[in-house]
Order: sequence, then structure tokens, then C-alpha cells
Amino acid sequence: MQRLGMITIGQAPRTDVAPILERYLEGRAELVQVGVLDGFSKSYIEENLAPEQGDYVLTSRLTTGESVVFAREKIQPILQRKIYELEEAGITQILLLCTGVFPGLKTNTAHLIEPDLIIPPAIKAMAGGRQLGVLVPLPEQTDNLQPKYAPLGLHPVFGIASPYQYDENNFQKAANELKAKSDMILLDCMGYTEKARELVQQISGKPVVLSNALMAKLVSEMI
Repeated sequence: MQRLGMITIGQAPRTDVAPILERYLEGRAELVQVGVLDGFSKSYIEENLAPEQGDYVLTSRLTTGESVVFAREKIQPILQRKIYELEEAGITQILLLCTGVFPGLKTNTAHLIEPDLIIPPAIKAMAGGRQLGVLVPLPEQTDNLQPKYAPLGLHPVFGIASPYQYDENNFQKAANELKAKSDMILLDCMGYTEKARELVQQISGKPVVLSNALMAKLVSEMI
């Protein structure tokens, strides 16, 4: 059986979203999970990896179910090491379980699948000329993500609701805001689940794309 490496920027295993990928892999590949924050306590992350002014802000999930916020600039060297470790273990295809932008990641032997290079152009084609709405976990990310879409001529409106601190009221508020401003909605974080997609779709009445499901379907064609 083939093996697919999966790197979460939080901690592995990702029991919340791994089943979505495994469903589309249909037993044709073993999912080998590693996490950038594996072995770190929440207090260590908060003291050493927290974002500072001007940092690219990220959030993810710990194995305890808690969420943490941290800076891309501080975790990218660890992420690069995780890529090399999977390569050394013989993994030839690696999926980055994050929709954020990570400039300059390298591989020696494996093919690295980066959602930020795949999802925006796919969404542009799917949206056509319709207004895109994007749901993100944190308010700080709305500024971070504009440059990801602008080169494609996309100027999305944003809503805020974290998949890691699930509050149905926040999702309802965001879905109602996006309902009024957009024609199609992307859940732009790998932590969103089918439950979140269904809720946003029910409230907004719009087509809703779940990032991890989209990537799972595409990656399954490569196995």
C-alpha cells in the first residue's frame, strides 16, 4: 500500500479532519500523520511561537482539542524539518494540511502538495464572475489572505468563525454576513468540518466549499 504523508501545522493525529481524507483515499493509501507542534506544550507554544507585530498569523489544533495561535515565521523551520523527516522515512507524496502560504518550502525526493497553490485557482474557476465569500478562523487572517487571492483577480469578502473554538452563534453570524455579500463561500482552513459546511450552507443558501474535502478529492486522484 502506498503511503501519503500529511503534515498538520498543529499536532498529530488530526482526529477531526483525517477521516475526511481517509474517506476519499478509500483504503488505497496509508495516511502517515506528523505535526509541526508535536511534543510542544500549550504554554511553550504561547511563550515561544506566538505572533508578534507584522507576523503572518496561523492557528491550529492540539491533540488535547485546544487551539493555539502562532506565527508562520516561527514554525516554518520546524515544518521544513518535518518534510525532510517524512522523506527520510520513504514518503514520496506529502500533503501540507494548511491553506496558509509558506514561501520557499523545499523537498529533496518527495512531491509536496501545497493547498495554497491549488485552492485559489480552483475556486476562481468554480466561482466564475460571482462574488466569493471566505470564512477564516481569525480576524488577523483577513489581511494575511488578501495577497493570496488578489493576483487571481479575486477580491473576497471575509467572515470570521474558528473551527477550533466551535461556537454555533459565531458560525451563524458569519454565514448571515456572507449570505448578504457573496454568491459562493469557501471555508479557508483545513480545520473546518462537514458539520461547519452544512451549517453555513443551510444558513446562507449558497454553495459552500470545504477546503480539506476539495484537497482530499484531488489528492485521491494521485494515489
